[in-house]
Amino acid sequence: MGPLKGLRILEFAGIGPGPFCAMILADLGAEVIRLDRKDGPPGAREDFLLRGRRSVALDLKSPAAIAAVLRLVEGADALIEGFRPGVMERLGLGPEVCQARNARLVYGRMTGWGQDGPLAQSAGHDMNYIALTGALWAIGRPGERPVPPLNLVGDYGGGGMLLAMGLLAALLEAKGSGQGQVVDAAMVDGAALLMAPIYAMKARGRWSSERGTNMLDGAAPWYDTYACADGRWLSVGPIEPQFFALLCDKLGLDAKRFPERMSPATWPALKAELTAIFLTRTRDDWAALFAGTDACVAPILDMDEAPAHPHNAARGTFLNRDGVVQPGPAPRFSRTPAEAGTAAALRGEHTEAVLADCGFSTAEITALRDAAAI
Repeated sequence: MGPLKGLRILEFAGIGPGPFCAMILADLGAEVIRLDRKDGPPGAREDFLLRGRRSVALDLKSPAAIAAVLRLVEGADALIEGFRPGVMERLGLGPEVCQARNARLVYGRMTGWGQDGPLAQSAGHDMNYIALTGALWAIGRPGERPVPPLNLVGDYGGGGMLLAMGLLAALLEAKGSGQGQVVDAAMVDGAALLMAPIYAMKARGRWSSERGTNMLDGAAPWYDTYACADGRWLSVGPIEPQFFALLCDKLGLDAKRFPERMSPATWPALKAELTAIFLTRTRDDWAALFAGTDACVAPILDMDEAPAHPHNAARGTFLNRDGVVQPGPAPRFSRTPAEAGTAAALRGEHTEAVLADCGFSTAEITALRDAAAI
């Protein structure tokens, strides 16, 4: 039903941003075939990052398996791989070889550092990639060490999600040109792109390189988190004057007392006052007081609480599939709704069925199995 129905995408098994990209595309209706290593881990139904696609298990060291992959490439619209630069070429599955078999193929490459540059062959993880963009430096309290923002900025926002966007852009272009191309998605590039608004503020003199001293990094009293009487927390973010005035009204404060609230010099005193006030009631008491208002206050929920929040429940933001709670597809479509597909496939669960669907004869499948290629 999704808007990508009719597209076939090959996903070479990997970790992190590649599977995340493939999950997004599968949720949106694409047929994604996961090419697993024959001797890899068995997989788990609960790994919803792998939901919605079938698994074929191959021995990529086998010439017969490589030939089978090239057969699959002939019928694919796009390919996703996340190996270090040069690995796919050494396997005989690089872009030139694959596009010689299918000129319309969009070839998506997911790496940390990109396909070229001094660090292209170096290992790394999310934290390393965002460290080189200024993003990691900017996150944390003043005088304290930088805080890793989970692995959301490099792996998933700057990596998998940007790869999905790049693939869709190239697929759209290929519809007109008839020609595929390589999409070089590097997490370091994507993380830098996510920092564009922060660099824009810096260019205008509105962002300091001193961590934890800026409007959006927790320094401003009206954009921070506050402890409550029960040890739980609130997010408080009324940046605009009318929203700040509403916050003050709910707290019994006179907003006119803070005419210079945008000046950093006033922030410590106001933050101390708000800190003392929020400690007088529980998080849920405050949440009830501010619910449905424009004061920009929301309770900070843990991962057990978040799926049950009335707003998330009403929108179906989280799903429960076979007892596994997981985020649902996004964004929403009015005519071709996205859908979280079947539970994660076990390694090689659909090998023979997929090959048959892609035109392999029974004899050819038997020969591949006899050769231990699948």
